[in-house]
Amino acid sequence: MKAVTKVGLALLSGLLIAAAWPVQGLAPLAFVAFIPLLFLEDRHYSFGTSLITFLTWNALTTWWVWKTTAAGTIGMILVNSLLMACAFWAYHFVKSRLYDGKKGYYILIIFVLAFEYMHLHWQLNWPWLNLGNVFSHYHTWVQWYSITGIAGGTVWVLLANILIYKYIVLSQRTKAQIITILCVLFIPVIVSKIMYHCYEEKGEDVEIVVVQPNLDPYTEEFTMSAPKIMERNLSVADPLMTDNTRFVVSPESAIQEDIWLERIDYYYSIRQLRTFLQQYPNTCYVIGISAYGMAPDGSADDFAARRFADADKYYYAYNTATLITHDSVQLYHKSRLTPGAEAMPSWWFMRMIKDQALNLGGTVGTLKKDDQARVLSFDGHKVGTLICYESVFGGYVTEFVRKGADLLFVITNDGWWGDSPGHRQHLEFSKLRAIETRRSVARSANTGISGFINQRGDIVEQSKYWEHTALRNTLKTNDRQTFYVRYGDYIYRLSVYFAALLVALTVVRLIIRKK
Repeated sequence: MKAVTKVGLALLSGLLIAAAWPVQGLAPLAFVAFIPLLFLEDRHYSFGTSLITFLTWNALTTWWVWKTTAAGTIGMILVNSLLMACAFWAYHFVKSRLYDGKKGYYILIIFVLAFEYMHLHWQLNWPWLNLGNVFSHYHTWVQWYSITGIAGGTVWVLLANILIYKYIVLSQRTKAQIITILCVLFIPVIVSKIMYHCYEEKGEDVEIVVVQPNLDPYTEEFTMSAPKIMERNLSVADPLMTDNTRFVVSPESAIQEDIWLERIDYYYSIRQLRTFLQQYPNTCYVIGISAYGMAPDGSADDFAARRFADADKYYYAYNTATLITHDSVQLYHKSRLTPGAEAMPSWWFMRMIKDQALNLGGTVGTLKKDDQARVLSFDGHKVGTLICYESVFGGYVTEFVRKGADLLFVITNDGWWGDSPGHRQHLEFSKLRAIETRRSVARSANTGISGFINQRGDIVEQSKYWEHTALRNTLKTNDRQTFYVRYGDYIYRLSVYFAALLVALTVVRLIIRKK
């Protein structure tokens, strides 16, 4: 096979996956996207050709990160593509050693799942491209994510690709193969459609106002005065307030007073919000703040601790969600941090350059995070408040629900990415969290898209992009747990065990062959 043909097939796979990706992609293309790559792996495998596929996929679907940091985007795309290619190489290596390359396609499913699980839990996490996310724009197809989570979507995509590929390459094709392919493609959709139309939302009605202050993160958000920022939030919320409003939600980092938590009650923004809430005693305000706190003595070795320039003491920086009433404040510190922008890996060599890295463009060092999901409570309701990137982590979101959250809020600042696919993809992923947990979602975005999502994943109302506005709607609470909430990412965990077993079997077989 000529090199140009190999490159063409590798590019075709990458283009097909990218063309399937939300928001404007055609998700059904995902069922055939890996076929050219499987053909190459069977006949002319090379690490370079698979890398071309994954570079194409990554570049065409996440190029918009460029708007925040050009160098970071190039590094992210390269690293993630290399990791994907390594996972595919591991599949090829184990398959060729255990089955002499003649069968064992199921190994691909196990290794991709294990890779995706790693991307949910290690320090350079990037689950944005986990394959199950491809159906976020076709949410009526995947109502069974309430049982499997997005890992079920990954299995569905890869199984369909393998079955169709095997049908194409086999010289003898049977009706049984056709029936199997049709069942794999259409039974999940049929089951999902039935679940969608039969599901009845549960819980009582709660009135919520979400605010979209529309502050440009590059020119306004971090330079505008606290009174003006509060005016941007409250001026659009106030006309929508009623006696039934229980929650007002403003976006991530909406308060930029550099609040020290030890004296949080003294800041203008907090006092202004409490003055506002005195008019509405049955309402609380959920809003994001940039906060700081003193580190306890002996925290010098904590990777998130930062040393004062003029004293031998340390402090922490936080990305925090607050629930404010007229007389109290509850806090939750973001736990799933954005690599690079909010967290640097704490590997030994990074510890050596931590202070210097704080001065690099595109990073703020490592923020201090909560060690667990914390729900915020008001008026008998418990809320899981997902700060920006956290809404991509389905398994982590289930921790809020297991702790009693009957509503989910997403507070985010998607304006960093401009009018690109980034903020639209982020909105779509919130629909999957609603399905997985059967929790309604209220979403407040600074300069992205704000809105309301019901327990079936339908967007019932949304704002326009780049609009200073607020929305009021009623969502239902729910205190029941789905199968996925109870058992979390069980498919991912099983894949890790099976991947380890396959690697062990491969090592044993290599040793036996050598002897």
